[in-house]
Formats: sequence, C-alpha cells, structure tokens
Amino acid sequence: MSAKAGILFLIILILVPAVAAEDALDWYTKGQNAATAGDYSGALTYYNNALSLDPSYVLALTGKAVALNALGQYSAALDAANQALTIRTSTDAQNAQAYSLFKLGRYNEAIAAYVNLTATITNHADAYCNLAYSYVQTGNSDAALKAYAQCTNLDPNNPDTWNQIGLVYMSQDDYTDALDAFNHATQITTTNAEVWNNKGMALAALGRYQDALGCFNTALALSPAYTDAINNRQAVLGKGQVTQITGSPTPTIAPWILGGVTATIPVTTPTEAVVQNITVAESLPAGTIAVTATETPVPSKTTYSPLSSLCVLVALAVAGLLLSGVKLQKN
Repeated sequence: MSAKAGILFLIILILVPAVAAEDALDWYTKGQNAATAGDYSGALTYYNNALSLDPSYVLALTGKAVALNALGQYSAALDAANQALTIRTSTDAQNAQAYSLFKLGRYNEAIAAYVNLTATITNHADAYCNLAYSYVQTGNSDAALKAYAQCTNLDPNNPDTWNQIGLVYMSQDDYTDALDAFNHATQITTTNAEVWNNKGMALAALGRYQDALGCFNTALALSPAYTDAINNRQAVLGKGQVTQITGSPTPTIAPWILGGVTATIPVTTPTEAVVQNITVAESLPAGTIAVTATETPVPSKTTYSPLSSLCVLVALAVAGLLLSGVKLQKN
C-alpha cells in the first residue's frame, strides 16, 4: 500500500503545475464570458483569479482594465492597461488606456493614445469620436471636425455624434453647417430634446424664428422642464412680428438674447385715423403677450344744408302764388 501511495503522490506532483496553468486560462475564459454577458463585477473576479496564478497574463490584465472601465473605476483601469502595455503592445490594452485617460479628463494624453490607436486600427468609430471630443476640449475644433468625419464615415447613424458636430460648427459661427448636422440628428431620432433645442438655436441664429420656435416647442414637449429650451423659446417669441398701432405700420422688434428675453409692451398714442383696443391674455406664460387689435373707425364728418326739404317746398309755393298775383294785376 505504501508503494502505491508513493506512486500516486508522484503523479499528483507531476500533474499540479499543468492543472495550475490550465486554471489561469480557465479563469480568464470565465472572465471573458462574464464580460460578454455584462457581468463586469464577476468578470473582474475571474481576471484577478487568473492574475493570481500568472501576474504577467496580458490578456487577463487587458480584460481587467476593460472591466474596470465599465465599472467606472478609471484610475484602476489605467493602471491595469499600463501594466499590460509594459509587457506587450496590444490594441485592446491601448484602447482601454485611451478610454481611461478620456474619462479621467486627461484629454491631451487621451489624444496621444487615440492617435496611436487609430494609426493601427482604422475601423473603430468610438475611438475617432472620443478623439474628436478630446480635441474639442483642448480647443482644436478643426481637428475635431476631421476626427468626427472619420467617426460618421464608420457610424453614420449615431445622433449624438451629429449633435456634437453641430455644436462644433456653432462654436465657429457656422450656423448653416450646424443646422445640417442637427438635421442629420433629427432624421435619426425625434425623441432627443437636446438636439431639438440646439437645432432651434441654429435656426434662430439664421433668422428663421418661426422654425426655431417650432423646435423649442418640440424640445419642451419631450422635456417640459428643459430650462434652456424654455429660455430660448421666450427669446424668439414675437421676434420678427409686426404690430399695427396707427395708420403707418411700424415693426415692433423684440430684444434677442439666447437664453432669455425681457418682454415689454410698447406705449403708443392712437391717432385720429385708428383707435386700437389691446387685450393681454392672462393665461399665457409670463413674457408672452397676445395682442388682439380691433380698429374702430372715427365717424366721418357730415355736411348739413341750412334749409330742410319742407322749407324749400313752402318757398316754392309762395313764389308761385306771388307770380300768379302779378299776372292778374297785369290783366
């Protein structure tokens, strides 16, 4: 029995390293499966188990970085990605590193990381979009637009990307191209209040106030408490409208400030030609003025003759009698 036990013990000693090596791969595989299912906490546990057996396991380090990014633990994710890249260059690790820097607001470093990544992988839409946003944050709008163009070439149906492009054009006072970008966004989705508000601002900047008002109304229908849309709607109310106060029409221009407007009611003295009644609707929001104009014509002057028709007839009759008397005397 002792000889058999010794042989069994030797077999176990021989097999243990092989089992340990297979366990690291097994833990990594379990981590990948969990991450694919969206269970990033479970995936992180599996990756750590694999790394406890093999600390230089690049795939496990990269998976760990990805899982930590998904959990919002960006500093720890950056550490894991950096560890993986010190062992071996990996595009997945590069992407995890760049994303960590991006989410940490370290935009200059994120730009460098994404430039390196996109030099190797040219079909990663999110990488170009994040690169573009990083350029925006560093004040390089021209580079941002180039990166966004790469992003939309790869993924033309992302409304958030078109919204960001529109905002970049707005920052350059290019309202026509901004409107085109916002139009792309609203063709993809009609339920994004922010996009409708931004489209309204572009239209207002182009002087298309009624179209802008429609956009702000749509934004508020989707999000009634949207403060920017409320203020912008107030700003365009009455813009470009004409109020007839006297016989000579005069345009009433509302002060235009994106984000708010102080409404004033012009005081006008009616002339003899026209008298206007103005009614302010109490049910409308503050700053909104409904004007109902009713013109009351002043009666025209009538010229009266000093002689009435009866007087004229009597006078004619008397004159006839007198003439008859004159004729009888002559006879």
